[in-house]
Amino acid sequence: MSDPSAVSAPAADAPAGNTLLWILLALAAVFAVWHPRAPIATLQLVDWQTIGALAGLLAVTRAVERSGMLQATAQRLLARVHTLRGLALLLTATAALLSALVTNDVSLFLLVPLTRVLATQAHLPLARLVVLQALAVNAGSALTPIGNPQNLYLWHRSGESFVGFMGMMVPTVAVMLFWLFAAAWWLVPRTPIALKPAPASQPVQPRLLAMAAVLFVAFVVALDRHWLLPGLALVYGVFALAAPRVLKGVDWALLATIALMFVVLRQVTELPAIAALLQQWPIAEGWRAYLAAILASQVISNVPATILLDGTVRDLPALAAGVSVGGFGCVLGSLANLIALRLARLPDGLREFHRISIPFLLVCAASAVLLRLG
Repeated sequence: MSDPSAVSAPAADAPAGNTLLWILLALAAVFAVWHPRAPIATLQLVDWQTIGALAGLLAVTRAVERSGMLQATAQRLLARVHTLRGLALLLTATAALLSALVTNDVSLFLLVPLTRVLATQAHLPLARLVVLQALAVNAGSALTPIGNPQNLYLWHRSGESFVGFMGMMVPTVAVMLFWLFAAAWWLVPRTPIALKPAPASQPVQPRLLAMAAVLFVAFVVALDRHWLLPGLALVYGVFALAAPRVLKGVDWALLATIALMFVVLRQVTELPAIAALLQQWPIAEGWRAYLAAILASQVISNVPATILLDGTVRDLPALAAGVSVGGFGCVLGSLANLIALRLARLPDGLREFHRISIPFLLVCAASAVLLRLG
């Protein structure tokens, strides 16, 4: 079969650096020497459902990029939005809204590639826009029970209704969104967008776009029914036969990084010293539970932190608020942070992310704890 992705496809940007991958690999090696376990036991530390879901979404996203649709959408968007601040606010608001409806990761898979294409057509602060989107999906996804994995877990544990859970999260989300839009307003100037010389026109490939759309729907249905392997076989099988160049653009290093995150972070949570600290610290309720959730998220990411603290923290609203705010700060705070930076292919993304995200965490954490105390 002919490869529809081979027609006028733009060259792929160089991937971002793999510093975090090498750090995680080194830590995994330390654990392998310190607390050796059988290879099969190590593999069982990985959440293969998450890795498989990301693998399918990466392939579909790459197909959409190669179809030319993002380039055409970017051109229409730049024709209607004329200032950097206006564009930043639009992309940030869209990311926050989408994340509440279709989860934080899916929102990034839709918006970050578009933002990267926008930066090929105009002079944009790409790193800053992507960091704002990462912050936006962490904030927006905290509103609904289906916005992110930790909310889904806590929703089932709480026994709250869908609307009741949203009501519990509204104060914290309101604080995060306030500072999010304040940050977008402050960090991005209200200057006209300067367009770059028009690149060679890339025709939209309807066949590849339609293929990606059908496979996306089929893959989401497969995930919902827990048919991960058949879903992956369908996505990769169709692309291998009909558009093999799509699979060459899949970011395998991202998948390896996330797999290693599971291996390392789950071994951290198993350490006896961690269990002893949880028993000794008075973190069952109130602001102490909230701060403990934030700090744990910075070290082991907010989803593992939710599961780790669930047995110790009795104040579920404080835990939910803490792991939501804890998605900011360190790149490990939320898996969405890492996905955003890798999708953007920014070689200096980690530096820019922490330059914005750490102060953002401090401001949001202080504001939300004052709200709870008040």
